[in-house]
Amino acid sequence: MLSTGAPHVTLRNAPNVPFDGAIAAARTCYSPRVIAANEVTQKQRDTIGSLTFDAGHHTVYQHAHFEFGLENVSRQFVWSFLHSYPFYNSEQSSQRYVKLKEPRAFVPPICGDARDIYERAIVRAWDRYAELSALLKDDALAILRELRYVRPGTNPQRLEQIDRDAEKRAIETARYVVPIAAFTSMVHTVSGIVLHRLYRMVNSSDTPHEARLVIGEMVRLVGESDPLFFEKVGEGPIGSEQLPETSFPRPRGDGDCFAAAFDARLNGRWSRLRDMPGEAEQVIAESVRSVFGLGADDMSDDEAIERAMNPALNRYRLDVLNVSYHSPLMRSLHHANYVFEKRLSHTADSQDQRHRMVPASRPLMTFADTAAPDYITPRLIAANPRARAVYDCAMREAWDAKNQLLAHGVPLEFALYVLPNAKTLRFVESGSLLALLHKWTLRTCFNAQEEIYLASMDEIDQVRRVHPRLAKHIGPPCVIRNGLIAPRCTEGTHFCGVPVWRDFPNAVRKL
Repeated sequence: MLSTGAPHVTLRNAPNVPFDGAIAAARTCYSPRVIAANEVTQKQRDTIGSLTFDAGHHTVYQHAHFEFGLENVSRQFVWSFLHSYPFYNSEQSSQRYVKLKEPRAFVPPICGDARDIYERAIVRAWDRYAELSALLKDDALAILRELRYVRPGTNPQRLEQIDRDAEKRAIETARYVVPIAAFTSMVHTVSGIVLHRLYRMVNSSDTPHEARLVIGEMVRLVGESDPLFFEKVGEGPIGSEQLPETSFPRPRGDGDCFAAAFDARLNGRWSRLRDMPGEAEQVIAESVRSVFGLGADDMSDDEAIERAMNPALNRYRLDVLNVSYHSPLMRSLHHANYVFEKRLSHTADSQDQRHRMVPASRPLMTFADTAAPDYITPRLIAANPRARAVYDCAMREAWDAKNQLLAHGVPLEFALYVLPNAKTLRFVESGSLLALLHKWTLRTCFNAQEEIYLASMDEIDQVRRVHPRLAKHIGPPCVIRNGLIAPRCTEGTHFCGVPVWRDFPNAVRKL
């Protein structure tokens, strides 16, 4: 039985008077002291508010932050809209570790036979999820018992923990068949100006209907708290017909051709280095010297690069807080930028996009739709014939349901919700070495999500070939910290069981 419902939005935390706070901040710019919110007059509200907002002086509206609780929102909406830009913070329920016991998902405003097709597709996918979870449990358990050196006489409590971990690994992989309509919940925090922007742009993603519901409720709750925050400044949503994206053609049949051409360029890789600065090593070396007022005679390129990249010389590389953006030395790494073409599943990219300093031009799925099944298969499933048969069947069922919905006249925006987490996304992603270094450190750990790990390994392999001095000291925490600081592994009890530091990048990831 499918469980659904309207989005549930709560305002968990907010300033008492966010609009007056913004006006007070604006006044502080022209005052020798800090102006308090309770000093703001009605005249200042009427004049300074619109003057600052309309002139583009929006930082004053960034001081107020609103913390929301979101429930009954789809993962498609989160991926397509809420997490598609950098300026937010979220803590989201994880499908990797939280078992999905019952089908709970977004249902669009459709009726009749189309609604029956939609709901059957959601429930059927949940059945496949349960089936795969059971089929993969023993495979995951066998691998974990080997990695954790289980022997006769092993502590029963340790065996129980390994068994629980195996179940998590099984559901982590089985989730690939779960529809992107699946509900999620989160704590989501944005600044006041970002909330204004979200409201303005509600029609711009693949999920305009759901965005209007959720963002509309967020705006309503803030209005209840402080009516002035939206009454005095801002504009309503940009109409769908006014969006530049709507002027692009939508050739429904060409998504398959685009996918084939893109994959041919990848040539078997998860991620392909598309562009890079040819003199990245020299530019970074010069940047390091410029920070300290040195010339090439004072410090060679090799030494400058080592001082920035070698954790034995640069202790910032060992700091778990990632203080790099605050370091004059580390900011030198901003000046080398790498561009990659890559493909990931919807579920993997939902994690990859959380690396907000590594932006991507992700697809509008309503433009890049494929008629044929187009999906990623995790290695744990590929290695189990019974699981693979169930999985491939689930993929065909999902695309059949989507195509049936389109045949019934359902808008593609709504039909896409029945597609699985496994749906392949193709995009271009780029970032500075500073941002990528943090990402690659986290994502080359054996506990990282499988696809992002594989893409990251592809990326550093290609960077190593063109810029070996920069890539020499790139790897997971246990490699970077080895012999320099304890603990070597930062995962604690979640240590993967493999001494990766002994043979990186050649160590084999089994799970």
